Amino acid sequence: MKLNYLLVESLSPKTTRFEVIDETGLSIRVTPKGTKTWVSRYMIDGKARRMSHGHYPKISLIEARKLHGDVLLKVEEGLDPAAIKLEAKAERKASPTVADLLLEFWDVELKTKHSGADQKRLLTKDVLPAWGARKVQDITRRDAVLLIDTVRERAKVTANRVQSSMVRMFNFAAERGVIEYSPLTHMRKKKETPRERVLTNDEVKLLWDALDVDNTKIDIYRVTKLALQLALVTGQRIGAIVGMTESELKGTLWTRSIDRNRKAKEAITIPLSDMALEIIEQARIYSGRGEFIFRSPQKENEPLTSRCLSMAILRHWQEMGIEEKFTPHDLRRTFRTRLAEIGIDDVVAERLSGHKLQGMLAVYNRHDYATEKRQALDRWARRLKQIVGIEEPDQGNVIQFRKQAVI
Repeated sequence: MKLNYLLVESLSPKTTRFEVIDETGLSIRVTPKGTKTWVSRYMIDGKARRMSHGHYPKISLIEARKLHGDVLLKVEEGLDPAAIKLEAKAERKASPTVADLLLEFWDVELKTKHSGADQKRLLTKDVLPAWGARKVQDITRRDAVLLIDTVRERAKVTANRVQSSMVRMFNFAAERGVIEYSPLTHMRKKKETPRERVLTNDEVKLLWDALDVDNTKIDIYRVTKLALQLALVTGQRIGAIVGMTESELKGTLWTRSIDRNRKAKEAITIPLSDMALEIIEQARIYSGRGEFIFRSPQKENEPLTSRCLSMAILRHWQEMGIEEKFTPHDLRRTFRTRLAEIGIDDVVAERLSGHKLQGMLAVYNRHDYATEKRQALDRWARRLKQIVGIEEPDQGNVIQFRKQAVI
């Protein structure tokens, strides 16, 4: 029998695993779950041998035939392809390339961390093109310095982020016995000039109008718009906003770990103003009522990433009519500055920002500031509505919001 496309496509799983063998020795194995795997069958020194090549359809029939042809050529030379493959695998495991190390770093450590995807992206973009095929043990400190210098020419802040991720990866390699010590040990980062960007009231108005989910001129995913709105309304870190879950919300309170990735879960409670609650309710509608309030449009059970918000601002800030570049983190600085302007006590503002009290205050002041925090956020919501032009009703304390279409 000769394998062909229609035959391979038509193979359906049975209760037990089976194989269909080509006249050349190429076969395709089908499991009860429907997984199809290419296998080369051959004889070496009078013994039957097998070597798998990967799964169909990721590897096409044409590609499988080429791989099988390579196997037969090695057999003609008296070599055992399966043994060679095992030796190469053992060699790569004992002395991996940087690309191998990144895969291991991701599987063992990064994928369970909230910032893991961002670290992997930085390493994939800036490190793998230069070092991917090189052995980890061959990387020197000088290599690292030159690579970071190259990144710094393009983006100073990014260079420090890449360096931090590289340091973590090579420390991981040392811990796993890939190398004796990291060549990046004690490698200092260049000092960053602290950002001082605070949006003016006019810029806040332009931004808010752009983030209206009915504003189709600014092509940003609606859930991303709402996450940015909530960042301005609550002053919380972007990572905290995008990671918000239903289990963290109870009534008008949002209680979460200061760092969701740490085992020691020190909590912070943020009282939510009516303005914040309205934003969250809209996000629930657009996200589909899952565990994450701000769900990713690509991955059903995962939240937006901080990068999504950063890229949305990076791509559209000029369209918004804003003349000076800003980042999502600048919304937090704007929030903190505006709290001072409306007379919020610094201690209350710092507690809202998730910062610990310093010095003797940290030792003796155990007040939770729950009432003061709620009053501060309600005052800020009223001020923000004045800035962006949302009218307050005359009756009571009921707050009205502009209606926004539901998709």
